[in-house]
Amino acid sequence: MRLVIERVKSATLKVDDKIISEIGAGLLVLVGVCKGDSIEKVKRAANKIATMRIFECDDKMNLSVLDTKGKVLLVSNFTLCTKETSGARPDFGLSADRDTAKNLYLALADELDSLNVPVHLGAFGEDMQINAHLDGPITIFKEI
Repeated sequence: MRLVIERVKSATLKVDDKIISEIGAGLLVLVGVCKGDSIEKVKRAANKIATMRIFECDDKMNLSVLDTKGKVLLVSNFTLCTKETSGARPDFGLSADRDTAKNLYLALADELDSLNVPVHLGAFGEDMQINAHLDGPITIFKEI
């Protein structure tokens, strides 16, 4: 599982020019579900997202999204599961199949919810447009 975690002041996600999700301050998390990912990885990813201290307090990054009562906009992104190639075209061979990816993506949302992190979802498998007001910018890449 690969995550791109961005601290945002706000984020809006549209499908067909209609807003389907939006958050204020919190985290925009792009999620790539790769072959071999499991519910154990989902639990580790949820814990990392919920507890990562990347929000400022006393001029230091000491607070998590839980501490700040922020929200998470969770967006499935299969393009994170690429592998190196010698050519110019990315190889998405590491991506999990559609059903597995969707199930683990939704399980991640459920796990975050169980940790008391408010979660808003993107539209799995759809062409989405995301407008994010990055904060910092703070962007973290995690491979779980």
